[in-house]
Amino acid sequence: MSTLSQLQSKFTIPQIVHFDAGEGGLTRIIVTTGAAEAHIYLQGGHVWHYQPEGQIPVLSANTKSWFEPGKPIRGGVPVCFPWFGQRADDPQAPNHGFARLDPWQVESVTQTGADQVEITLAFFAEHKTQEQWPHKFELRHRVTIGPSLAMELLTRNIDSSPFTYEQALHTYFSVSDVRNVKVHGLENTFYLDKGDVDQPIQQPSTPLIFTSETDRVYINTEATCILEDPGSHRKIVIEKSGSNTTVVWNPWLDKARDMPDFPDDQWPGMLCIETCAAKDDAVTLQPGQEHILRAHIKTIPS
Repeated sequence: MSTLSQLQSKFTIPQIVHFDAGEGGLTRIIVTTGAAEAHIYLQGGHVWHYQPEGQIPVLSANTKSWFEPGKPIRGGVPVCFPWFGQRADDPQAPNHGFARLDPWQVESVTQTGADQVEITLAFFAEHKTQEQWPHKFELRHRVTIGPSLAMELLTRNIDSSPFTYEQALHTYFSVSDVRNVKVHGLENTFYLDKGDVDQPIQQPSTPLIFTSETDRVYINTEATCILEDPGSHRKIVIEKSGSNTTVVWNPWLDKARDMPDFPDDQWPGMLCIETCAAKDDAVTLQPGQEHILRAHIKTIPS
């Protein structure tokens, strides 16, 4: 693992990209272009902050999140891999997999335009991961920061046998008040509700609105979602590929109170719209094969 000074020496781009010790002393990349600002933590390959120039932040930064080695960061964009949610065959395994718990390596930092930077982080199979999931893999997170935010998870099977995995970009969006927003793009799509996971339910032909705790897994959908937020005078457009599952989540008051790393009063200001390959959409890779899950996020004034 490279030290902070080594990262600064190798990857700093003056006035644009630098490294520091962020919350809890965890290594952080700070990107500042003419178009946007972003913060990325090496722990979990985690995009924590993205803010286009002249706008409020796009991502919700949890003020009570843990920033400790080996603990998940809540807020921003956690990377889930190689399972999503609770592992079916091992309830004691870490929720959402192990990729979000350990530091990733910086592979490259490149200025790809006057106002755009591309950063590639990598996470590889090692003895500790194979004790939990006995497969050899390479996982890369390519993040492009500019007028929009693009994230790609590139998963490669370097084992001698096939494996099946789940993954997600578990994105927390910042909203003015979740009770006043709408999500377009999931109309007529079937979903599994956390409270009734065995029976798919069809979304009405109207946008999704929020009046209580919501935890839904929308299945068989490649659709672009549009998060309409009148209070912030903008729409957030979430395009995706390599994903047939979209998860929508807000804990509401009671669930927020039960989470030790989530403020009781922050639930109205966030909404998760997650780009996933999970459940029946889990990915099987043969040896040498690669899969790319992509999310592209942009804002439109409204």
